[in-house]
Amino acid sequence: MPDHLPTTPARNAMMDGEHRIQLELIAALCDAVDARAANEEIDLILERLLDFSKAHFLSEELLMRLDSHEGFDDHVADHAEMLDELVAMRDTHRVGGTALLPGHAGKLLAFLVRHIETRDACYAGAPRI
Repeated sequence: MPDHLPTTPARNAMMDGEHRIQLELIAALCDAVDARAANEEIDLILERLLDFSKAHFLSEELLMRLDSHEGFDDHVADHAEMLDELVAMRDTHRVGGTALLPGHAGKLLAFLVRHIETRDACYAGAPRI
């Protein structure tokens, strides 16, 4: 592995920290929707979650590519699905479809947890080149 890349434990800890932030943002979204928060607050959380997820997924995908991770394509497909869902939620919210968000936010949370427990766990435990 090149010297400038963090070691596996450091990389896993970094990804775990980013996953915690994603989960916290989704939990904040769920809480805001359940509390019927102002549209501006919900929109702000959605934008932060979308922006953070894009950056995190890009970072994770670059690391997987450097490692020639064999599960890369399936992993990236999960990322694309989550980003598509976030964009759809944001767009629905912006046109006044807030009532659709509670179910979507919960599904998104379940999807992310499942992704972390399966695909990310598989990548974290994979041998590095």
